[in-house]
Amino acid sequence: MRSRPTTLLAAAGLIGAVALSACTPGSNSDSGKSSAPTGQVSTDPSKMGDVTLTVWDQEIRGGQKAQITELNKEFQAKYPNIKLNRVSRSTDDLNTTLKLALSGNTPPDVFQANNGRPQMGSFVKAGQLVPLDRYADAYGWKDRYPESVRQYSSYSPDGKTFGTGSLYGLPQVGEVVGIYVNKAKLSKAGVSMPQTWDQFQQSLATLKGKGELPLVLGNLDKWPAIHVFGTVQAQNVQPDAIRKLGFGQKGGSWTTPENTKAAQTLVDWVDKGYLSKDVNGLGYDPAWQAFAKGKGVYLIAGTWLQADLGKQMGNDVTFVLPPSPSGSPAATGGTGIPWAVSSKSKHPDAAAAYINFITSKDAMAVLAKTDNLPIADTAAQQAPSALGKDVFAAFGTAVQKNALVPYLDYATPTMSDTIGAALQDLLAKKATPQQFLDTLEKDYSSFVSSNQ
Repeated sequence: MRSRPTTLLAAAGLIGAVALSACTPGSNSDSGKSSAPTGQVSTDPSKMGDVTLTVWDQEIRGGQKAQITELNKEFQAKYPNIKLNRVSRSTDDLNTTLKLALSGNTPPDVFQANNGRPQMGSFVKAGQLVPLDRYADAYGWKDRYPESVRQYSSYSPDGKTFGTGSLYGLPQVGEVVGIYVNKAKLSKAGVSMPQTWDQFQQSLATLKGKGELPLVLGNLDKWPAIHVFGTVQAQNVQPDAIRKLGFGQKGGSWTTPENTKAAQTLVDWVDKGYLSKDVNGLGYDPAWQAFAKGKGVYLIAGTWLQADLGKQMGNDVTFVLPPSPSGSPAATGGTGIPWAVSSKSKHPDAAAAYINFITSKDAMAVLAKTDNLPIADTAAQQAPSALGKDVFAAFGTAVQKNALVPYLDYATPTMSDTIGAALQDLLAKKATPQQFLDTLEKDYSSFVSSNQ
């Protein structure tokens, strides 16, 4: 992994061109100056009077917490007239409480809302989010974030169409799900770094035979197995087919031989003892924390863990894209959870100014410094750790090769619950691969047929 992914990201940008386009508004992005006529939009926070913004986020781990803490401190120092009332929650708690809060009379002004239909799509349909297009024009977000990135937070005003329409959120970070590898344990077992998917699966058998836990997975929270299944699916199913399913578009199908093979692979891993025991009883945080302390050899998870794992494991850990049978990587990923504004906020201009500040060029440098993966201006950033360099390079490769496919729970308003529960049943062998896929197909096809 290179010390900075200049070659990869400058050539392609994020999902097309972020690294090249990110610098345009950077020097004055938080200065109160607008890059376009603002009309009804105020872009100078210092002239907005005394304001209190209630901010909800899920930046509670390691580098995530460090970056938002530093940026909030800088924002309030620069704009003392705007007080930030920050409420931080776990991802699951935020998802649960946000739905209730946005329906009430006192929702947060600015918050992180998952891109997918169960969260952002539902909020758009209910009229609970502010369309951010006028702010995108005023602050130059369309230069900073190309359409290929904005599509992950774009919906038609009725919430039916995902990927086009108005902008409803802006992310800080890029994401890709890959494989964290305990290099020390892999070497001790005499196993070389897998270069193909077949080699990866062969290494699971070898490691198990030598008394190691091959793959750490804690699926008590249900969603972690979505990332593991998505990783396996991407080795068997064409990317465009996954995109149709992930974005809830017409023309896809879950009940195919390729998806069946992916589901059967997970069952085989359970049968062969490749996964953590009592996989559905182990929580996500205890699982990755156990990996950080030396339990297991592989962990399939996202780039958001780089700060925590790098800090605890040092040079013993690396991050790689899942090795594809064809030699071309394919991986679940896109953007981190975007920041959005409540339609009931009394201070939408201040909320948008806050989002602009934490996604500015200077903010991207803070993200990189705190071992996060900045989504904009990435090529200009220096990863501070060995693992961070690995993450930057893996993400750059995925972008350059157009290898990113969407998170599967984006697909329908209910898919997050559907696939989470169905994967627990699959891993517990309460459902066959065919029953598992039939469950997903029913949710997907029902939504697609009604979403006309």
